[in-house]
Amino acid sequence: MRKFRSEWSQGDRERHQRRNYFSEEPHTKDVVTPPLQEKGNSDSPMAMAVEFKTYVDQACRAAEEFVNIYYETMDKRRRALTRLYLDKATLIWNGNVVTGLEALANFFDMLPSSEFQVNMLDCQPVHEQATQAQTTFNQNFLLTAQTTANNTVWKIASDCFGFQDWATI
Repeated sequence: MRKFRSEWSQGDRERHQRRNYFSEEPHTKDVVTPPLQEKGNSDSPMAMAVEFKTYVDQACRAAEEFVNIYYETMDKRRRALTRLYLDKATLIWNGNVVTGLEALANFFDMLPSSEFQVNMLDCQPVHEQATQAQTTFNQNFLLTAQTTANNTVWKIASDCFGFQDWATI
């Protein structure tokens, strides 16, 4: 079972339970989440805030579902993992760059068996108005604490940066 820290109550969890995707052979359609709700046309700040909160809630539910599917597939049905990637997707694994479905399949096949436990996930959707006509990117840091006699300083142990080139997808 995956463990998540979240602000959801037990009632919220039960309401948003999905079917067990791993009781049957995986199919591409099984990892598709419902489409995001259409935004209203209201320009009031309150309506826009409510719409964005709804958008964030939907994105977080989709992210939690995707993470469950991804790691369950990685642990138990690795041969099906490439179904979650675009044809030209790029994976950077400990500095190794792997591009394309065939290369991804070969890479996943050579990995040892695994049993992942996800303790936390962080979903941060970006409002479309925040990125209009701007270059977008993705960056992940792995931080580690360096303790001295006087204090603790956080230092970057790993940094993965990439521009989002949506035109080639």
